[in-house]
Amino acid sequence: MTTPLRLSTLSSLSAVAATPSYRREDLTPGIVHIGVGNFHRAHQAVYLDALFGKGLSRDFALVGAGVRPADARMRDTLKAQDYLTSVVEQEADHSGVRITGAMVDFIEPGNVASMMSWLTDPRIRIVSLTVTEGGYYIDPATQAFDPAQPDIVHDAAHPDAPKTAFGLILAGLRRRRDLGLAPFTVMSCDNLPGNGHVTENAVAGLADLIDPALGGWVRSSVAFPNGMVDRITPATTDRERTLLRDTWGIEDGWPVFCEGFTQWVLEDKFPAGRPALEQVGVQFVDDVSPFELMKIRILNGGHASIAYPGGLLDIHYVHEAMEHPLIRAFLDKVERDEILPIVPPVPDTNLNNYYALIAQRFSNPKIGDTIARLCLDGSNRQPKFILPSAADRLKAGESVTGLALVSALWARYCYGESDSGKLIPPNDPNWDRLTAQAKKARANPAAWLEMTDIFGTLSADPRYVAAFTTALAALWADGTAATLKRYIAGTL
Repeated sequence: MTTPLRLSTLSSLSAVAATPSYRREDLTPGIVHIGVGNFHRAHQAVYLDALFGKGLSRDFALVGAGVRPADARMRDTLKAQDYLTSVVEQEADHSGVRITGAMVDFIEPGNVASMMSWLTDPRIRIVSLTVTEGGYYIDPATQAFDPAQPDIVHDAAHPDAPKTAFGLILAGLRRRRDLGLAPFTVMSCDNLPGNGHVTENAVAGLADLIDPALGGWVRSSVAFPNGMVDRITPATTDRERTLLRDTWGIEDGWPVFCEGFTQWVLEDKFPAGRPALEQVGVQFVDDVSPFELMKIRILNGGHASIAYPGGLLDIHYVHEAMEHPLIRAFLDKVERDEILPIVPPVPDTNLNNYYALIAQRFSNPKIGDTIARLCLDGSNRQPKFILPSAADRLKAGESVTGLALVSALWARYCYGESDSGKLIPPNDPNWDRLTAQAKKARANPAAWLEMTDIFGTLSADPRYVAAFTTALAALWADGTAATLKRYIAGTL
């Protein structure tokens, strides 16, 4: 027998899951969150749920929002279950379900009037967002805000009918200013170096296009705290829905499965007020950048290092890639020889121990994280997670053999066929362009580096070009497994 997830069924579900100890009517909204995906519901929403359970900060409940038509499906699913979410935390030796109730409403995507009503509500003091690394309109090569992006051009021309998250945020800020209300804090929860600065550049950069004085006001009056977020959270499929139903008897249209580990490091920069997140494990620091750089280079860079060899060897799950001796040895060597040595010191953190924990997390057999998810959007992720490490090593006069091989594996993956000849489905917003370039690069590896909007100055560095060319040529001549063996043996 199964029980549908609803406010009315929480008492019966408490026998199989941890349920909210607070009532919905105990909460008042304080945060609008744009981009209600799995990561948000496994991370920020969980921290807030725990905080509300302690009887704290219950005036910071969440109001969800989406900017894409596809977000309507999430809204409809969550609305049907009273905005509750089943969060299934899975470790190798235990699993458990908690039902979170931190969200109280969800703004219909495309309803600008409703969005503006919420953004000008004095109770809203924070607007947070998870719109993915590729959603910030960044030039891949320079990592600077790109005002020429068509969506940004549209929002600059139609400031009262914006399409983007940043256009909506700016419209809300502008209206609050005109109403004499204090601006809300804008908090990115995406995996980006300096995510607060990146978000400020997007909002203020758009404002500059409308009115330079408005851009100046955004920079001087609105807070954009930096933050580092971390929790491995795969996509939801029928596998997860079935597992929740069969194991715990809960019917949830969009449950979230994740690891037990979670981390959030934040800059304490919230002039309009914030929830007491330090009471539930959030670490507030003066400078987030060391933690952020550590995570992006070691964890996200590690994900990229196992993703593409896994995809080329027809491996489905991440933990299965970690069980493959060549992929695991490749990851260990790239991390220890090329990534860890150029990560600056982090307060109270041993980098070798941090990497060991990450390798353990990648190996969790219950997570069900997929190689395809890690391979997604390489054109946005490589310039953030892999190429900066290569650039830093070259500046230090060090080898980039392994890091160049990671990017060569990505190029080989974008050819669209695994080593066995199996079709690799489109897995990047720029897939057609990448596939066309990968076909050129089969005979001429340097052709891949012609994408200077991605590779920047690395495209012209003869040391990088040589390392990349050698790696991609080896992949085509000998295959993924043999090339990994050569790198591990130090003969690539």
